Amino acid sequence: MYVFVSRSDDVEPRLQVRHESDCTPFFGVDVTALPAGTPGVIDGTTLGYPLASLREIPAGDYYVQGLLNVYSEFHRADGHTLWLHDDQWEGQQFNRSPGNLVSEVRKVHLEPGRPDTVRLELTRALPPVELPPDTKWVKHIKIRSEMLTAWWGRPMYLGATVLLPRGYETDTARRYATVYEQGHFNLRPPFGFSSDSSVETPEQRAARLARTAREPGFEFYQAWRSPAFPPLIAVTFQHPTPYFDDSYAVNSANNGPYGDAILRELIPYVEEHFRMIRAPWARVLTGGSTGGWEALALQVYHPDVFGGTWVLYPDPVDFRSYEIPDIYGDTSAFVHPVAGWMSYDVPAEQEVTGQPRISVRQESQFEAVLGSHARSGEQFAIWEATYGPVGPDGYPAELWDLATGKIDHGVAEYFKAHDYDLRDYLERNWGTLAPKLKGQLHVFVGDMDTFYLNLAVYRLEEFLKRARPAADALVAYGRPLKPHGWQPWTNAELMRIMARHIERQRPRH
Repeated sequence: MYVFVSRSDDVEPRLQVRHESDCTPFFGVDVTALPAGTPGVIDGTTLGYPLASLREIPAGDYYVQGLLNVYSEFHRADGHTLWLHDDQWEGQQFNRSPGNLVSEVRKVHLEPGRPDTVRLELTRALPPVELPPDTKWVKHIKIRSEMLTAWWGRPMYLGATVLLPRGYETDTARRYATVYEQGHFNLRPPFGFSSDSSVETPEQRAARLARTAREPGFEFYQAWRSPAFPPLIAVTFQHPTPYFDDSYAVNSANNGPYGDAILRELIPYVEEHFRMIRAPWARVLTGGSTGGWEALALQVYHPDVFGGTWVLYPDPVDFRSYEIPDIYGDTSAFVHPVAGWMSYDVPAEQEVTGQPRISVRQESQFEAVLGSHARSGEQFAIWEATYGPVGPDGYPAELWDLATGKIDHGVAEYFKAHDYDLRDYLERNWGTLAPKLKGQLHVFVGDMDTFYLNLAVYRLEEFLKRARPAADALVAYGRPLKPHGWQPWTNAELMRIMARHIERQRPRH
């Protein structure tokens, strides 16, 4: 249960939450089996973010709102019974999730130190997600996963959004190679494909090009529909878990068999219902950030399924640079010791100039307020749920204590031993993987990635350069001052690059 305290009601306070310093203050507490009419109490002892306590809010007038994030009971196949948020096809967005209860927004005067009670009644349930319609070009799939349903003890679903090529409806005998674009949960078409013809201002265009070459969705829409564009099918997946908007497309002790479900249920379903070429050379991968990690993981774990990957600004691919912390060697995720008496807080985000935005300590506090037991729905929690062991209580074991930053090296070693450190996995298995991955790995990241993800890519590149047999991999960096989200070409250009790669691999008879 949460209370949000905002200076503005331009949008509802519940929608003003983000982990950076301009986040609207909010405060959260666990409640259990709260009957209707029974109050849940949030007071000065309740942890908040970015202010730790309600007592720190200056006297003044504020707009306040309450929200209850509804948990469901899961009887998991490993014997654990857990209370988690059952995604409603919104992508684990607690402040938008259908069925969650919210109050009306109230304007109140708060004065720390003065005894007072503000009563908020949770009278409104958030409405169902509005699903986008199918069109000539874009189709939406949602299937019940029997594998995941058996694991979680509740109905669980997988989805896909499919972008069809020009001529698909008329050339009914033709089959197509497929680009699988990985990334966070969304129901939008792949690669930003959009018929919205809104034009960028010159200032907007200049700002975008300073970050990335990726074009607006309408420019990609025009390219995709043109006669000269390579005929491909593009697919994005939806695979939210009870911990996050995305499963990382792998099997894990906490999330269950998402990797198997995607490979053995979702991809076969999509390939059966659309005219796709069912061969590794005709399946290629791309994605950025979380999707970048997935695009690399799917290729290196399943080189006999996929035929090449274009990995963009991936989540950490070497856990010696878990953003900045080295989870194997450091003792604290919060504090970086230096020679002598000095130490400094480890940053979690930066501007392209190098100015820190937020620390690992602060981001950990943000996640602690959002939910206990890795139920924040945020980044640190899903990494624990994906890579880590099940804790004694059935929830993911913590990699570090969210209050102190102390790293549990036993959990860190589990990450590595179970092959989630992708650079380590590649190096240990290169003798087997080399002939299958030669020429298939292409990795791109900005030199000033917002989340320091370039640091792990440097370590991956160091291995790929010295690997024998040779990897024939491409690793490239955006310079100068390129942030998270950088890519060196438009999406249309990337599709043409991948189409040429596919054509080179096509069997010749």
